[in-house]
Amino acid sequence: MGDASGPSGPGASVLPPLRIGRHVIESPVVLAPMAGITNRAFRRLCREYGREGTALGGASGATSLYVSEMITTRALVERSPETMRLIEHDPDEYPRSIQLYSVDPATARAAARIIVQEDRADHIDLNFGCPVPKVTRKGGGSALPWKRDLFRAIVGAVVEEGARRDIPVTVKMRKGIDDDHLTFLDAGLAAEEEGAAAVALHGRTAAQAYSGQADWSAIRLLKETVTSVPVLGNGDIWSAEDALRMVAETGVDGVVVGRGCLGRPWLFTDLAAAFAGITTRVTPTLGEVADTLRQHTLYLVDFYGEEDRACRDIRKHIAWYLKGFPAGSTIRSSLALVDSVASLDRLLAGLDRDQPWPGEPAEGQRGRAGSPRRVALPEGWLDSRDLSEEHQRTISEAELSVSGG
Repeated sequence: MGDASGPSGPGASVLPPLRIGRHVIESPVVLAPMAGITNRAFRRLCREYGREGTALGGASGATSLYVSEMITTRALVERSPETMRLIEHDPDEYPRSIQLYSVDPATARAAARIIVQEDRADHIDLNFGCPVPKVTRKGGGSALPWKRDLFRAIVGAVVEEGARRDIPVTVKMRKGIDDDHLTFLDAGLAAEEEGAAAVALHGRTAAQAYSGQADWSAIRLLKETVTSVPVLGNGDIWSAEDALRMVAETGVDGVVVGRGCLGRPWLFTDLAAAFAGITTRVTPTLGEVADTLRQHTLYLVDFYGEEDRACRDIRKHIAWYLKGFPAGSTIRSSLALVDSVASLDRLLAGLDRDQPWPGEPAEGQRGRAGSPRRVALPEGWLDSRDLSEEHQRTISEAELSVSGG
């Protein structure tokens, strides 16, 4: 796709393949779970581009690790129809990866047991990084590692279930609740001791949301602290060059990419090539971007089984795909209201397909940054790092609240 910039010959690999339990990931890159984004359709698109990049480096097999949207364990245990659809994978998707959210060890164990016994995944990731208020106010996500015993109990329960079929479990987390309540070093060591196969750190606190800059020095410190399993870095990777810089500055074993691939699934081509020591980068024309947008829409139609729902979903991706291109406000606003593949085709036909990649205007941040905020927490949550009986009652309701909302 598009022109390649720079020489394309293979160089020395920047990092060896990423090993997560029994899985060998040729390109040490993980697609971060993103709600409403990393469904089966988007993962398929990213995998296709990742394979192109890995082929450039002469490798085969699993390109990168592509993780599902966050799955609430209570909804999985209750077999919510929507949740059961969200955990489906393409036939050629391997390793099949599911991220679980839980605040309760018993429910986490029950959900993991379903995944293991019914052979629904090859890898489980645990979410301890979500900063969304409806999650943290119940003690979940990035608030949970503050309660050390609870964190250990959830990780340990899922690791134990995964071990029944040699399914590795990884942990994704943030630095902590805020700068005064950091948890990442304790949590990283605890996850390692409980048998996690890798730990990933987003270099921001929950209070930062996605604002400011990610603290890569914290990622480096975690890498120096956790020594027996891979440590992955997440935050502010907008390009393959950012990924290479993170590795150079922190020593991580791999990177986790989220918002950087929004409207830009070919970032996985760039990343696989970069880690294979190749300087080739994808610079698509507007026509090639339009073709990718259309393919994404068709994959969403297949995923939802409904053209209308697929078109509603693709709307949020429009601005990301067109970032930096002078496509015009009229066509942008029309695309944001698209309601059928036929109407999408008519609008895309109006684009100047020969427009070249705009370079710098298309680079950099994607998605909302938000602003710093006070983290919503259960009352008295920060008083102790031990779980009180009152907080135990609070978290017993938490998953039901999140899965229902």
